Amino acid sequence: MKMIKKFTVAALALVMGASAFALDGTEIMTKVYDRQKPDFSKAAVQVDLLKNGKLEESRKVGEYGRCVNGLSDVVMIFLSPASVKDTRFLQKENKDKASDKWIYLPSLKSTRRVASSDGSKAFVGTDFTYDDLSTRAVSDDTHELLKESEDKGNFKDLYVVKSTPKDANSSQYSYRISWITKDAYIPTYIELYDKKGKLLKINEVKSLKKMPGNNGRVYNVPMENVMTNVQTNHATSMKMVNIEVDKPVAERNFTTDFLSTGK
Repeated sequence: MKMIKKFTVAALALVMGASAFALDGTEIMTKVYDRQKPDFSKAAVQVDLLKNGKLEESRKVGEYGRCVNGLSDVVMIFLSPASVKDTRFLQKENKDKASDKWIYLPSLKSTRRVASSDGSKAFVGTDFTYDDLSTRAVSDDTHELLKESEDKGNFKDLYVVKSTPKDANSSQYSYRISWITKDAYIPTYIELYDKKGKLLKINEVKSLKKMPGNNGRVYNVPMENVMTNVQTNHATSMKMVNIEVDKPVAERNFTTDFLSTGK
């Protein structure tokens, strides 16, 4: 009887210890938001538009990125085909408010700010919306840990977290479910649900690559990201053809002047 009691006490202690160190949904998403990113990046990106799995159009895009004080800026330059050539996009992340976004449209020969009301609109004809390109603040949502370990897609042993907007009007989605790596805190599979609670889109990272940076840092870089609209059977793949990290990019490249001139 004493042995059983001792075993029960020991088992309870183990459970309590495990619970004490377990992360909740908010802590996991905070680690996702705060994960280390390259100081700079320069990439050649292939963007493919697909319908029912068949290629509709292939685009070539140049991309510059930087991270300053934990905030990311990105510039995308469309190089081909002719229908989108010289379209340029700039996004600057803010700490306590939505990201600022601008787009240069060669047909209009002008740069315009992307209004917050345009967040749910398609980004240059892709399955990504403008808001899909930016990261929501952790505090904008409630985060529930659904599972501590599940395999999904090409990755194993992932956290599963459900994120629901605190203000339903602040998002085009009613909620999203993310599968997140435990070593690098990267969402590799995200289900996005429409306002009626039906699955609308799936954003899947197909592969990650470890890349050495400055000062002994190593980054886990998503090499292919596919956004699929399951309601239309249309998809957009963004694949890194080539990427460099932590090699400085000129400050001017992250300005609206660069969008207007391309130089």
